[in-house]
Amino acid sequence: MHKALFLDRDGVINVEKNYLHKIEDVEFIEGIFDLCKHFQHKNYQIIVVTNQSGIARGYYNEKDFEILSKWMIQEFKNHGIEVAEIYFCPHHPKISGACECRKPEPGMILQAAAEYEIDLKNSIIIGDKERDIEAGMNAGLTTTYLFDESQEVQHSKATKIVSTLQEIIDANP
Repeated sequence: MHKALFLDRDGVINVEKNYLHKIEDVEFIEGIFDLCKHFQHKNYQIIVVTNQSGIARGYYNEKDFEILSKWMIQEFKNHGIEVAEIYFCPHHPKISGACECRKPEPGMILQAAAEYEIDLKNSIIIGDKERDIEAGMNAGLTTTYLFDESQEVQHSKATKIVSTLQEIIDANP
């Protein structure tokens, strides 16, 4: 069994921008590469789990998402980081109906656990929305971080609310 560091994409890996789908609009969050290197050295698989309702809304398509994802994986490789997989939910409940993969449902995490033999109890999720935390908890993760650079969030079901990614490194020496 392997441990995984599950990361939400928009708001954790890159700066949140409405329906990001173009490479030229990507702006990485400060510390994301250091965070991933740290956990990779601790033998965690790096796995991205991201809701992408912009696909259901018709703002971009799965090919656009795939192009951006391949580029992003290469950027991580350029920093010595291996991203095992990027799982995404292209649905929106009001457009395409309910699904098991849209966070807070645990579908993407459970799929990753099956495909990569992930030990969920010893894995971690980092998200910037409560639904990310709930997805992790719904999948059986016990360590969850809510990343809130604005420091506006006062309450969360997360193990800890952090305003920098460095705080997560410091909490997991």
